[in-house]
Amino acid sequence: MPGKRITDLQVSKYKELRGKHSQEAAAAKTGISVASARRLESATTLPSQRPPRHWRTRADPLAEVWASEVVPMLEGAPSLMAVTVLEELQRRHPERFADGVLRTLQRRVSQWRAEHGGERELFFAQEHPPGRLGLSDFTVADDLDVSLGGLAFPHRLYQFALAHSGWRHARVVLGGESFQSLAAGLQDALWMAGGVPQEHRTDSLSAAFNNLAEREELTRRYQALCKHYGMRPTRNNTGVSHENGSIEARQGSLKRGLDQALLLRGSREFDDLPAYEQFVAETVRRLNARCARAWEVERTSLQPLPTRRTSDFEEMDARVSKFGVFSAKGVLYSVPSRLAGQRLKVRLHSTYLDAWLGGVKVFECERLHASTADRHPKRIDWRHMLPNLKRKPGAFARWVLRDAMFPRSEYALAWEHISQALPERAACRLMVDLLDLADRANVVAELAIELARLLDGAELPDIDVLRDRFAPRPAAMPQVVVVLPSAAVYDELLEAA
Repeated sequence: MPGKRITDLQVSKYKELRGKHSQEAAAAKTGISVASARRLESATTLPSQRPPRHWRTRADPLAEVWASEVVPMLEGAPSLMAVTVLEELQRRHPERFADGVLRTLQRRVSQWRAEHGGERELFFAQEHPPGRLGLSDFTVADDLDVSLGGLAFPHRLYQFALAHSGWRHARVVLGGESFQSLAAGLQDALWMAGGVPQEHRTDSLSAAFNNLAEREELTRRYQALCKHYGMRPTRNNTGVSHENGSIEARQGSLKRGLDQALLLRGSREFDDLPAYEQFVAETVRRLNARCARAWEVERTSLQPLPTRRTSDFEEMDARVSKFGVFSAKGVLYSVPSRLAGQRLKVRLHSTYLDAWLGGVKVFECERLHASTADRHPKRIDWRHMLPNLKRKPGAFARWVLRDAMFPRSEYALAWEHISQALPERAACRLMVDLLDLADRANVVAELAIELARLLDGAELPDIDVLRDRFAPRPAAMPQVVVVLPSAAVYDELLEAA
C-alpha cells in the first residue's frame, strides 16, 4: 500500500510464494505492488538491515520562509491551522507556493507543535464498578425526520444508561429539557431496571431554567429526587461534555440504532405518538440485548428501590378567567365553562397536565410547550366553547381565539370561504351549526372531507343537506293500537287449570 513500508515478514513471504507463483500473483498475495516485487527480486538484505535514509529526495519548498515567517506566526498564535498559514504565505509571496505544499506544511507544523508546542489536555480512562454510576442526558432527535400523521415531529430523546454494563432506557420528550422530563424518564428507567445506582450524573441542565431562581429551584428538586431513591447527585461542569462521556457516546449509538431501524421499517411516518414510543422502546430493547451478560452482573449490584415513586410534576395555581381559559408556563388552555372563575391546582407533567379542584381532578389534556417558532401556543378545545357559541353565534366573527379552536384545517378554510360569501350574521350561524353537527354526530373527520370537496367546487355548505347526510332525523314512531282482552278470558283460564 502507498505510504507503508515493506516489512521483513512480507519479504520472506514473497520469496516463499515466488517459487510457486508468478511475480504478479506472489505480489498480490503478499500485499505489495509489482514494482516493489521487482526490487525485492534483486535485494540481498531485509528492510530492517538497511541503514535509515538521511537525505532529501527533493528541495525543501519551505526552507527560505520556515524560520523567518512560519515559526514566528506559530509562536504568536499556536492554534493556527496549516491551511491558514499557507494562505498567508500565498498572500505574501504570490505564485510562489502552490496548493500542493499544504501536506508538507501540515507535517512540519505538526512536528513543530510536538517539539515546541504547549501542554495538551489528557483524558483519564475511568473504571466503573457494577452498580456505581448511572447517567442521564437529552438529545435533539429532529434529524431522524420522524413524522406523525403527516406532520413533522420535532422532539428530543431522554436517555438513562448504567456506566458499567451500558444498559439503557430512552423516552420521547416533547418540548425542551425540563425537570418533569428528567424526573419522569429517570423514574421510569429505575423501576424498569429494578434497582438504583449509587450515583446519578447529569449535565448542567442549562436548558431547564431561565434565571437564577429557577436554577435554585431545579437544584433543590433534583437533590430531593435523588435523596428519595438514595442516589448521590452529581453534575459535570458546564461545557465539559467529556465528563459525561459514558452517556454522550451512547446518544450517538441510540440515534444510529433508531435511524437503522427506520431504514429497515421503510417509513418514518407513524400514526400517532404511542406508535412511535413503542418503536423507540423496541429499538432500545434490541440495543440492550447486546450487553445482556454485563447487565446480568450489574443488576445484582443495584440498590433496592423505595416503596413508591415520587412526584414527577410541577404544581402551580391557575385561575380560570371569564373567557374560559387559564395560562400555564406561557401556554393558554381552555376548560369546560363550568370551571370559569375557579382557582385550580394545575400539575404539569412532561407530556400532559391535569387540574384539581378541592382534591378532585376536574380536567386533563395534552401539554403544549413554547418554542422559538411559537412562543405562546394555545390549546383551545372547540367543544368547551360550543354551548356558549350556540347561544351567541355572532361573537364568532371577531373572537380573538377563533383561529386556535378549529378542530381541523378544513374548518378554518371553510370559515374563510363562508365569511366572504355570506353576511357576517349568517356566516357565523352557519359555521357554528357546522361545528355543532360535527360534535353531535361525531363526524369531525368525515365532515372535514366533505367541506374540502365543497371548497374545491367553490360551493357553500348547505347545513340541511349535511344534517340529513350525517345526522338524519330518527323516523317517526308508528302508531301502535293495543287491544286488551276482557277479564272473562282469565276466568276461563283459571277453570281450565
